[in-house]
Amino acid sequence: MPTTETEEHKALREAVSALGKRHGRDYDREQLWSEAAKLGYLGVNLPEAYGGGGGGISELSIVLEELGAAGCPLLMMVVSPAICGTVIARFGTEEQKQTWLPALADGTRTMAFGITEPDAGSNSHRITTTARRDGTDWLLTGRKVFISGVDLADATLIVGRTEDSRTGRLKPCLFIVPRDADGFTRRQIDMELQAAEKQFELTLDDVRLPADALVGDEDAGLLQLFAGLNPERIMTAAFAIGMGRYALARAVEYARDRTVWDAPIGAHQAIAHPLAQAHIDLELARLMMQKAAYLYDAGDDVGAGEAANMAKYAAGEACVRAVDQSVHTLGGNGLTREFGLASLITAARVARIAPVSREMILNYVSHQTLGLPKSY
Repeated sequence: MPTTETEEHKALREAVSALGKRHGRDYDREQLWSEAAKLGYLGVNLPEAYGGGGGGISELSIVLEELGAAGCPLLMMVVSPAICGTVIARFGTEEQKQTWLPALADGTRTMAFGITEPDAGSNSHRITTTARRDGTDWLLTGRKVFISGVDLADATLIVGRTEDSRTGRLKPCLFIVPRDADGFTRRQIDMELQAAEKQFELTLDDVRLPADALVGDEDAGLLQLFAGLNPERIMTAAFAIGMGRYALARAVEYARDRTVWDAPIGAHQAIAHPLAQAHIDLELARLMMQKAAYLYDAGDDVGAGEAANMAKYAAGEACVRAVDQSVHTLGGNGLTREFGLASLITAARVARIAPVSREMILNYVSHQTLGLPKSY
């Protein structure tokens, strides 16, 4: 793994940063999404043969991080090209690839991802959404919760289980569910967090799907599922690091300019040192994120799984600390709409909670990496 970025990656950062700064904190999501797509940023990780940039999660994470650092992150990048695009590119049929990948790359179509359930939470082994055969069709029944951007998406990639998995063997399967499918309904969840991408509860009531709605092999199980979940964790880390960098940059600018008792407040160690620590934490989290992306792009799914979880944990913690310290640096101004930091107090916590909580990551590391007994 290279310890410094390539010239190509540096150039990509600069170009995306320039795009983000043109849009800024008061960005229009649709306009930014469209422009990012035209410039090839949304599909940078997808195969060239299907209209993508031929890169990997390494490149896509750079795009999301830099947009976040400019104050205009696109949450659906975590879902549409990173999770859904990756799964379809790796396991989809030729028809599925032709249908979805070029459209995901050029931004004309988007996909949501549905895994979390009301009673399963972070435990994918307790998913109760089931698919049963009816002739050549599938009938999908279940509920999902906290699913992002369903109202914006043309379809949702739903994680279910084949019915015979209830007898013992876990066999998660992935299905493409069109937004207008009969029996597929959504209810917007009233969130305190205000964001362009809304959260929904989904109900699937015997949703009839053709045989070709199944992505990949019915018996592939966890391989296909984690092909999408590892990029999700890496991209969540990018989202958090970008948010933390944005907050930190606002605080540093303020600390340089704000003068009290004839000196900039940034000259005082009580202000300067916590900001320096926040910067260090974000840089360390980025290194782990880059490691995870490198391993994933190299085809090391096992190694990427460990690194992706660690990166998501480190980035979430670094983001929260950076935002808190940035707001504290501005004092009362940190809570005003003018400086645009107060809303990040809530948003930063999302990186600690979703798509998997920090406690579940600690569980993973304790028993998968350290070899300690499971607590559950």
